[in-house]
Amino acid sequence: MTHPPRRGGLPPLIAHRGNAADFPENTLEALQSAVDLGLKHVEFDVQLTADSTPVVLHDSDLQRVAGRPLCVHDLTAPALADIPITEPQRFGDRFEHVRAPTLARVVEALAQWRDVTGFVEVKRASLRRFGHQTVLERIAAEVAPALEHCVLISFDLASVRQLRTMSGARVGWVIERFDETSRRLATEARVDYLFADLECIPATATELWPGGWQWAIYEIRDAVAARRCAGLGARLVETMNVRDMLDAYERADAP
Repeated sequence: MTHPPRRGGLPPLIAHRGNAADFPENTLEALQSAVDLGLKHVEFDVQLTADSTPVVLHDSDLQRVAGRPLCVHDLTAPALADIPITEPQRFGDRFEHVRAPTLARVVEALAQWRDVTGFVEVKRASLRRFGHQTVLERIAAEVAPALEHCVLISFDLASVRQLRTMSGARVGWVIERFDETSRRLATEARVDYLFADLECIPATATELWPGGWQWAIYEIRDAVAARRCAGLGARLVETMNVRDMLDAYERADAP
């Protein structure tokens, strides 16, 4: 369910990798925090481990999120579960207890969170390493128990098309160019959502492409940008700074 814009003309928020300002990104703690703050949309990324387990991580390299020069594709799921996901450059050792969740664990949480939609992004690094069929079959199988709560998205349009056929899920394409070629491909693919970085939308644009999709724009850091997105036709905006954006929305909504 997509909730309508607020009184101040501000679109609902998607928590980009959860409440990633306050917790290590893409962790169950970050996602739970976003839900506890009242958000009805969360986004997270999925990679595959060496034993074909879908896990929630953005980077294939663990250096940034764990301070270790390891590749998730070379690790089994049990080996990954031993590694703290602390984002040491941001949080030091504050989150030593936090681990990268499996997709199955996050899907279990989604099934319990009332009216929350999870945007599940399939990462291209895993597709390159293991091939489309292996990655997409594993992800489709894991989201099946809570399919009504999930939207499967990717920068890789071939994966988006395949996931719709394979799983029957709602799907979204993350575009990299706001041009006529992308518009044509989105129309042909009959996607449910289009995601775009605000930076790829021309400053001269007055409207996002209308169609059978809903637009979600990232990375939004203030109410002014959120209002511009709404004016262009976006139904959702995505942010890592969940708490700050909620505060900005409250100020904008104040009489």
